[in-house]
Amino acid sequence: MEELNKSNIILESGTNEIGIMEFTIAGQIYGINVSKVREIMMYSNVNPMQRSHPYVEGVFKPRDTLMTVINLPKYLNLPESANKEKDIFIIADFNNMRVAFHVNTVVGIERMSWENISKPDSTIYGGTEGVATGIAEFEGRLITILDFEKIVADISPDNSIKISDLDSLGERKRVNYPILIAEDSMLLSKLIVDSLHKAGYSNVIKTNNGKEAWNYLCELKEHGEIHNHVSCIITDIEMPQMDGHRLTKLIKEDNELKQIPVIIFSSLINEEMKHKGDNLGADEQISKPEISKLVTIIDRLVQ
Repeated sequence: MEELNKSNIILESGTNEIGIMEFTIAGQIYGINVSKVREIMMYSNVNPMQRSHPYVEGVFKPRDTLMTVINLPKYLNLPESANKEKDIFIIADFNNMRVAFHVNTVVGIERMSWENISKPDSTIYGGTEGVATGIAEFEGRLITILDFEKIVADISPDNSIKISDLDSLGERKRVNYPILIAEDSMLLSKLIVDSLHKAGYSNVIKTNNGKEAWNYLCELKEHGEIHNHVSCIITDIEMPQMDGHRLTKLIKEDNELKQIPVIIFSSLINEEMKHKGDNLGADEQISKPEISKLVTIIDRLVQ
């Protein structure tokens, strides 16, 4: 097993850049945010688990750590490799868990701007949430960046946001504090909005990425209506066009906007990411899918 050396792709906070690890499945190029990748290793024998999900290949235990292996070719309905011994496991960390993704080859790591990453047209997926979180164009080739949170949530719904978790907060009153959300995932965006409505926050403004949120804030600022229309901002980190770190940096460097609380709500939260968010001025940072904790933080910041 080889731990990933990220020293040559360390990105300055708030620059709106991303490091993408490219990999292949059945000859097609896919990508994963390198911030999610802990290490890569050659294919290893996997112990199948009875009555597990069809896309779960099984488990293995490198370095005394038991990990679930997800078969990405099978999940994507693509042909599997004829010679698995040459395949690769990508070991990923997000949502406070570690998972191995079975792929064919790893191509390398590229550094690019979120401005060069577009959200796929929903018509490609028949109007429903697709498995691609973005399409990147780089040096004449298209890279499909997969939504790994959705892949895991499809296989294990307990690892996604559960609105029922809010029941532990008890009876709540309706309030009209305007909450601005920047979240590119249609699935997670709906879950967050529904959760906030259940928690009593009836005035929720949804945007699809950091750029849309920033444009909305600039429009309000131009009309002198900021503090009547935004009491708190919740942002993901990974988003096409503009990421959450860049959005946070722009807000906290603006004299009229910097007093608005910013909560980074992302699957990428770890010690390194917390350090970056702190340097950018984020008021709070919390890992998905802890929705009840998110609500208690909003309660404290807006009231």
